[in-house]
Amino acid sequence: MKTNLNFGQAIEALKDGKRVAREGWNGKGMFLFLLPAGTVPTKAIHDPALRAVVGYEIGGETFEALGSIRMFTADKKILTGWLASQTDMLAEDWTILD
Repeated sequence: MKTNLNFGQAIEALKDGKRVAREGWNGKGMFLFLLPAGTVPTKAIHDPALRAVVGYEIGGETFEALGSIRMFTADKKILTGWLASQTDMLAEDWTILD
C-alpha cells in the first residue's frame, strides 16, 4: 500500500485500475474506483429511463459510455460520478489500496 500521495498520483492509480482513498475521510471503508469508458451492449441496460434515452437518441445494439470515478461509501453503496472537492484535490494523504 502506497500512502501520502497527491491527487495527481491518486488519479494515475485509478487509471491503472487501483482503488484509492484519503486518510482524512471520516467514513470507514470508503474508496474510489474508476469505471473506464467502453462500448456497452444496449441489451445490458436495466434502467428504463436510460434504456429509453439510448433507444431514442442512439439506437443500435451498442452505445459508447464515458468513464466515471465512483465511490464505495461508508454505508456500502455505490456513488456514480464522484466529484473532488478543493480539499480533496489539494490533499497529500491519498492512499493506493491495491
